Amino acid sequence: MGPMPHPAAPPLTPPGTRPCALPSAVLFDMDGTLVDTEPSWFAAEAQLVADHGGSWTETDSLRLVGWGLEDAAAELRRAGVRLGVRAIVDELLTRVVAATRARTVHRAGARELVEALRARGVPLALVTSSEAPLAEVVIASLGGPGVFDVVVTGDLGHPAKPAPDPYLRAAAALSRHPAGPPDPARMLAVEDSRTGIRSATAAGLCTLAVPHLVPVDDAGAHHVLPTLAGVGPEDLGRLVARARP
Repeated sequence: MGPMPHPAAPPLTPPGTRPCALPSAVLFDMDGTLVDTEPSWFAAEAQLVADHGGSWTETDSLRLVGWGLEDAAAELRRAGVRLGVRAIVDELLTRVVAATRARTVHRAGARELVEALRARGVPLALVTSSEAPLAEVVIASLGGPGVFDVVVTGDLGHPAKPAPDPYLRAAAALSRHPAGPPDPARMLAVEDSRTGIRSATAAGLCTLAVPHLVPVDDAGAHHVLPTLAGVGPEDLGRLVARARP
């Protein structure tokens, strides 16, 4: 018997409800939100620490979910990895990029939602703490260059999440969209980690949490859904409307 299908999220729009305005833009986190790369990060971290004679557990990896890569690398140094921070980042990226290129696992409903938003003309941004080489692999799996109007990666020199800078940078870039600047009050960020949620909310964005490996109930998201399966553009518009009366 094959794997059981992921249950769809409960309907957000009751039958017969009048259509709701779509979000003016949607800003997606990547790792754990659009793609399930976390097992690859966990394996790369554990193997790198083991290569240097240290000890690393899944609990250690879970603690780093959503962190910037340089911050995570500093933790691996404290666990015994005898490399500089940049060398650790490069080693982790090399391993995770290879694993993701070999097999990209999308989170339930994520690819379908991105496609539906593009079809409706909603501007999209990718806002990730990962660096460009991994983002390029994921973007290719979702339709290739151009599927996101704005791409903000962790190697652009800004402070990492939970600082608001990644989302502020993406919002500023979206304001130059050819169709006109999206209404900031109707932008929506989609995240899976406490770190990412705090970054998006600190940037003033309505934020939807879709938890994956870590609980996020205390992180301050405006909405929490168990999955993106069955979620469409109108559903996201309704969530923004609820948070921004």
